[in-house]
Amino acid sequence: MTNEKAVAEKLLQVNAVKLNPAQPFTWASGWKSPIYCDNRKILSFPYVRDFIKSEMCNVVFEKFPGAELLAGVATAGIAWGAMAADQLKLPYIYVRPKPKEHGLGNQIEGAFEKGQKAIVIEDLVSTGKSSLQVVDVLKAAGLDVIGMVSIFTYGFPVATEAFEKASLPYYSLTNYPTLIELALEKGIVGADQQDILLKWRDDPAQWKGVL
Repeated sequence: MTNEKAVAEKLLQVNAVKLNPAQPFTWASGWKSPIYCDNRKILSFPYVRDFIKSEMCNVVFEKFPGAELLAGVATAGIAWGAMAADQLKLPYIYVRPKPKEHGLGNQIEGAFEKGQKAIVIEDLVSTGKSSLQVVDVLKAAGLDVIGMVSIFTYGFPVATEAFEKASLPYYSLTNYPTLIELALEKGIVGADQQDILLKWRDDPAQWKGVL
């Protein structure tokens, strides 16, 4: 079993991913979706949590040997970034969605130095917009962002284009096609549902559900 498949299996094992083409979920963006991914659930399962953390560390270590600091994305990426930084023995910071409205007004929490090579840690990437906004915040603060690692990505074309435009290397532990393939193997979805699930990814903004 490949690592991508093994990670996908862990997400299904702890119900971090729910698939329901017949009764789609509604995202905050208003998009209708046959899938809902909540990687926060993994945190409640110690052995699965440890596996995901180790896989994340492996990717950082192999793909970004020059990393000098990890930056978690609030809120879901904070725990994963902290755990990975602890295992890799790297400094750690995290980025708020917006500056604090009291105290020092920080948007970046933690100590860092300008010019440090930073890796952004995300739990999930959909369009890539919010993730790349964090990259912009870090760059504006003087950090050298050299890449991003997430647990899961839908692999939307719009996200791929956004990362290419930003010239930012990006790796995910697993992805939507791998998850759907595994769900089919396990009988979680049928062949007819597989077609629906894969078509959704091509144009999620216009997808209205099963007709």
